[in-house]
Amino acid sequence: MKGRPTLFDNKDLVSKAQRVFWEKGYTATSLSDLLEVTGIGSGSFYNSFKGGKKEVFKAAILQRREAFNNFRKELEISGTPLELIKDFFRSIAKSATEENLRGCIVANTVVEMTFVDDELEADAVRILKDVEKMFADVFEKEKLKGNLSNPLSGQVLGRYLMTFWCGLNTLRRIYPDEKILAEQIEMQLDLLR
Repeated sequence: MKGRPTLFDNKDLVSKAQRVFWEKGYTATSLSDLLEVTGIGSGSFYNSFKGGKKEVFKAAILQRREAFNNFRKELEISGTPLELIKDFFRSIAKSATEENLRGCIVANTVVEMTFVDDELEADAVRILKDVEKMFADVFEKEKLKGNLSNPLSGQVLGRYLMTFWCGLNTLRRIYPDEKILAEQIEMQLDLLR
C-alpha cells in the first residue's frame, strides 16, 4: 500500500507549487491553486505542511537557494568564474518571454513581503545577501589573480551586481526582448573588466 505523498520530501511537488508562487506571488496564491497544481488533496497537503501555504512557500524558496548553492559550486571549480557569472546574466536575455515576465522569485518576495511578513522577507533577503557574498568572494579572488582590474572592492562590486540583478528583475518585464536586454546586460557587465 502506497502512503500519501509528502510535499516536503517531494521536490517535484514543491517545484510545481513554486511555479504558481513565482507567477502569482505569495499573497495571490490560494490553497486551491496549490492543490490543483500539485494534484493532492487538502488533507495530504496539511499532513505534509502543518504550516500550510507559508510552509510550502518556504520550501519553494529553499529550492531556489539550492540552485544558487549549485551555482556557487560551479564557480568554485571553474577556471573562469568571471565568465561564468557574465554568462549567467547573458542567458537572461535569451530567456523565454514568460520566464522574463516572472522575474526572480526571491527578489519578488523581498518586494512583496516588505511590511507584510517579516519572516518571509528576511528569508528572501538572506538568500540575496548570500548570493551577493558569493559574487564578492569571486571578485576578491579574481582581483588577487589579476583577472579583474576594477579598483572597487569585491564587496562593492558584489553589491553592484545585486543592484543590477534586482533592476534587471523589473527591466526584463518591461522589455522582454532579447536584443534590448542583451544591450543593457553587456553595458552593466562592462564594469567587470
